[in-house]
Amino acid sequence: MTDSAKPSVLFVCVHNAGRSQMAAAWLHHLSQGRIEVRSAGSAPADTLNPAVVEAMAEVGIDITDQHPKLLTVDAVEASDVCVTMGCGDTCPIFPGKRYLDWELPDPAGQGVESVRPIRDEIRKRVEELIEETAPHQGA
Repeated sequence: MTDSAKPSVLFVCVHNAGRSQMAAAWLHHLSQGRIEVRSAGSAPADTLNPAVVEAMAEVGIDITDQHPKLLTVDAVEASDVCVTMGCGDTCPIFPGKRYLDWELPDPAGQGVESVRPIRDEIRKRVEELIEETAPHQGA
């Protein structure tokens, strides 16, 4: 684990405007602060996908204060788990880190109707990740 007392997860997708933002928001919300959350992309977009923002708002999670961020070696090094979102991005490899790749449809250019199932699938995977990463810590 990183130097902090709690585990840390980094979600990576090329534009950091959709899947990785939803995953980070779910993890932040569902872990209730038990897990440090980061997200980033190798070629960040200028803004978040509006359909993603809307889909998350439907479940009571406001991500309007978030913005796409550039993936850095430091972000990977500071994380215990690095999750790529099936978008062909790769993270620098550091010993002792756990790497996962979640194959998920790209919400880019999709309406909110198409984003909802992606959002819901990400929630399921995040719930499993919480159980694996920070089990039974006051949940």
